[in-house]
Amino acid sequence: MRAKETPAEKAGFAPRLTIYLAKGPPDACGPGCDRWIAIEGEIDRDAAPRIRRFLAGVKDTHRPIYLHSPGGNVEQSYVIGRLLRSRKAIARVGRTIATACAAGTQVDAACLKTKTTSGEIEAELTTRNAMCNSACGYLFLGATSREVAPDAALAVHNSRLVLVIRGNPPPGVVAEVRQRRMVTAERERAAFVAAMGISRELNDLIRTVKFESLHVLTRPELYRFGIDTRPLAETMWRLEKGTRPFISKIAMVKENGSSFRTMEWRLFCENKNRVPLMFAGEIDEAILGKSTILMTADADTTKEAGGSPMRAGKYEMWSDTVDPGMVKAMLASRYLQVRENRPMPDKPDMAKFDIDMTGLASAWTQLGASCQSATTDPVSTWPAIPPPRRGS
Repeated sequence: MRAKETPAEKAGFAPRLTIYLAKGPPDACGPGCDRWIAIEGEIDRDAAPRIRRFLAGVKDTHRPIYLHSPGGNVEQSYVIGRLLRSRKAIARVGRTIATACAAGTQVDAACLKTKTTSGEIEAELTTRNAMCNSACGYLFLGATSREVAPDAALAVHNSRLVLVIRGNPPPGVVAEVRQRRMVTAERERAAFVAAMGISRELNDLIRTVKFESLHVLTRPELYRFGIDTRPLAETMWRLEKGTRPFISKIAMVKENGSSFRTMEWRLFCENKNRVPLMFAGEIDEAILGKSTILMTADADTTKEAGGSPMRAGKYEMWSDTVDPGMVKAMLASRYLQVRENRPMPDKPDMAKFDIDMTGLASAWTQLGASCQSATTDPVSTWPAIPPPRRGS
């Protein structure tokens, strides 16, 4: 059986699953992490033995594994998923970009040869537009620690059964064989999902999605099914180039039940020793009046920013300029402490959480270089929080 992919899904992916070691700048894959394992490309019918041999030579089981794949062979994905479970692997959805390969050539023959024959390669890591679709999801479920960033996608659909028929058997016989194989495939998938400790709701959902389509799992589904159970999921700090460059971070914070609220932070180029800082968040419909937001740098708790956001459509937004001292404290911090006071129907509510500042210093340096050549044209659409992505 094979989980068929559309041509659009396959665009930009190697025709066989590729695995290699990558090394990036400090904190590239999280605090204190600069080395990871990349697994990318289409899952071919010989993928499992190849992945097994490779991982047997990697003794450091704490290296996170970043997956970027359109899917492929389902049976092979089950085998690899169980292999990752035996290693108690850490899996995340992310794209590895080899610095030795020119832009747009990450899957050509020369680049693939570099990735697979050069030992540990220098690379950059991004979760933006990374995907783990179809059969790739079973690899992902095999890991014991799983993370899907807000700007990455884990998508599912039902499998398409492809039978190889020899001779000219009667149509009734073919239909019976097809039905038996489909029942077996359904049973194997349900057993795998259960063995990985994932809610049967996921399997029930997969059955409803035609193989010609995809359903991108929403943050509440990831949480409810037991796939990514973090109450706060964040992107990396990243540079957005353009006529008015900025650096941004998106976070999805768990609210009541399994609902999540999406928020975004932006820092812009310095302007006469003042730095524009912006915040946007989805509005909680239960809030009766104006809420307030306060952000404190943990490296220097005397440095704070915030106020009362203004409502604009489905978002509330706050913007102001902060002094260089606040920026310096943010760059030196591990976390930005966020506190929201919200007037609720029964009593005021205080929401508290921390967003990770890892990678901000590097992104800030990149922003400084981009600001020198920037124009004063209007900023890009604000906010840039992506809407929930559904299957096509």
